[in-house]
Amino acid sequence: MPNFGQCVPLLVYKDIPTAHDFLVNVFGFEAGGVQYNAQGQAVHGEVRIGGTALWLHRVTDEHELASPLSGVSGSGLVVFVDNVDEHYRRVQTAGVMTASQPTDQLYGQREYGVRDPEGHRWWFSMPIAAGATI
Repeated sequence: MPNFGQCVPLLVYKDIPTAHDFLVNVFGFEAGGVQYNAQGQAVHGEVRIGGTALWLHRVTDEHELASPLSGVSGSGLVVFVDNVDEHYRRVQTAGVMTASQPTDQLYGQREYGVRDPEGHRWWFSMPIAAGATI
């Protein structure tokens, strides 16, 4: 059995600095900064969600990486928070349109959905039933 280390999710953005600031200011993630190449183009960003790093990668043909702005988003991330309703209000106060309102789900969680400015899908969730796990 392999011994795995940390897993770092990677999301692709056309505008890394704007994505970084949105994730920090609207969702409340911890800033990790943006790195630029010699030509001043943003090539990498990072935010932290609890103890997990999330890398923000540039759009590149050579790596076949595209932002959801180029088509359909085929994936998303679920982030667990202490209070889904408070987080929802934070996002609403920032003027962001959400995909759904906080709703109790049959699988024992309360969650809502939202897309970031480039179309990445996010769900913010919290367990509400005894035995519900993350």
